[in-house]
Amino acid sequence: MSELTSELTSERVSEKTSEKTLEGVAEGVSDRVSIEVSAHIAHVTLTRADKMNALDPAMFEAICEAIDSLSKQDSLRVVVVSGEGRAFCAGLDLSNFASSDKPMDLMARTHGLTNMPQQAAWGWRTLPVPVIAAVHGVALGGGLNIMSGADIRIIHPETRCAVMEMRWGLVPDMAGYPLWRGNVRDDVLRKLVYTNAEFSGVEACAMGFATETSEDPLARAMAMAEEIAGKNPEAVRAAKRLSNQLADSTDERLLLSESEEQTRIIGKANQMEAVMAFMEGRAPSFSD
Repeated sequence: MSELTSELTSERVSEKTSEKTLEGVAEGVSDRVSIEVSAHIAHVTLTRADKMNALDPAMFEAICEAIDSLSKQDSLRVVVVSGEGRAFCAGLDLSNFASSDKPMDLMARTHGLTNMPQQAAWGWRTLPVPVIAAVHGVALGGGLNIMSGADIRIIHPETRCAVMEMRWGLVPDMAGYPLWRGNVRDDVLRKLVYTNAEFSGVEACAMGFATETSEDPLARAMAMAEEIAGKNPEAVRAAKRLSNQLADSTDERLLLSESEEQTRIIGKANQMEAVMAFMEGRAPSFSD
């Protein structure tokens, strides 16, 4: 276990993690995923750099455990996800799965609505706080799915992307379809799935897979995370809940949800602090 301080917590998450808590942050050890938490921001890094962060069973499990750990942190306000080394994530490590004697049971709903591979992408959307993906190098197949789970996706212009599964005679099955719904035009998505054609970070933005491009996606993501972390955390969490309803809620449900969320926030201490801080020209001080 690494030593923790009140300002910076390093976390390594693995399939067999013993957890302890300091100021609401869990700590563990893994060679697949690392987490550093500072100033209400969690930086999650895929750390299998020698394999371009390709996905093997241990990586799936580590990502899912990281998501589970972060979901329990009440003081968390933003998450940034990035990949160590030359790439964000190269997708499935086919050599690992080809050597497995027993295929993964994809029908098992291991995490509520999802199986484990789906949770590695969908799970980011279920976290109560915004998630920002900082993407560089490649985001292929499962890597594109994981990127798509983030609320905001900042990508290097030259990143190589693809809905890669058809190359291997498979279909996209890591929650891509519900995550891409509403972001990517239907006929464009069909073309990319059927052909597994590669596209760049610039094209990813134009087609709706990514939010914006940056020459330094991680620096841009961290700067944006700091900005979001300085907002009323109750309002930010409420805004994410509302945003998560956009794809499948009726107008009636969304209109009611807006009113419900606002009623919980308006006039409360954090909301009043947002107003007073702006009026007084100072940084706000929110409680979590």
